[in-house]
Amino acid sequence: MNSSIIGKSVEETVNYLFLHFRTGFDAFSAGLGAVVKLLEDGLGIVPFAAMLVFLVGIAIWRRGIVFAVFVGLALQAIQYMGLWSQTISTLALVIAATFFSLALGVPLGIWGARNNRVEVILRSLLDFMQTMPAFVYLIPAVILFGLGRVPAVIATIVFSMPPVVRLTTLGIRQVREELLEAGRSFGSTDAQLLWKIQLPNALPSIMAGVNQTIMMALSMVVVASMIGAGGLGEYVLSGIQRLDIGIGFEGGLGVVLLAIVLDRLTESFGVKSKKSKPANRFNKAGTGGKA
Repeated sequence: MNSSIIGKSVEETVNYLFLHFRTGFDAFSAGLGAVVKLLEDGLGIVPFAAMLVFLVGIAIWRRGIVFAVFVGLALQAIQYMGLWSQTISTLALVIAATFFSLALGVPLGIWGARNNRVEVILRSLLDFMQTMPAFVYLIPAVILFGLGRVPAVIATIVFSMPPVVRLTTLGIRQVREELLEAGRSFGSTDAQLLWKIQLPNALPSIMAGVNQTIMMALSMVVVASMIGAGGLGEYVLSGIQRLDIGIGFEGGLGVVLLAIVLDRLTESFGVKSKKSKPANRFNKAGTGGKA
């Protein structure tokens, strides 16, 4: 089956980039691969017992004793199934993809919130990124960066970045105008309005974007395993290839347990920020701290 002129144009563009900028792509791939490897090795050094205590402690702090018990049982189940090393690999990939998604997505969301034309362009681009099947991202990623974790991270970034951009823009745009007017009346600059009023008040929405970005990154685990990402996705893929229900179920259960733990923990930060009432703190600061 031959592709149309649109498909041929995209193919020629990717081939042109590969032929003329191969050295740059190789250097970028080596750098990103080193970051992911360093992150994975760092997490792998931590003993299971120490990681268990750390995550249970955070669960108690953020969600309470009931969720802490669940976290402990979930991690013990992953360890019992012999999937701890695969879970660490998956966690390293998700953390790396989430970090770069936030590093790119939050500034883009701020830009879109402060510029209507940029917001229109970003909305169209994000619609394209979210609706394009994830498998399609893998083709140019493999051509430009080869097999392994690097193209998997890049494809995951493209797939998981839209929520944080959208929700950052939405959160900043929903900040009440009277708060901005109060800030301007005290002589705040645009940068001060952003950092002291808009971002604190938009934090619940931004944290919801972080939460959704992590969940979408985890949903790419199995897809990314097809190009050598490793981790739990590779375990699930092995079960599919061998038609082994047990292996597939254990790998899928590991992904589900990890997703629930990360989802509830990141969600708790957004809930907490709603209770902090930054607007009240600003009003108190503006009136000299008097009620």
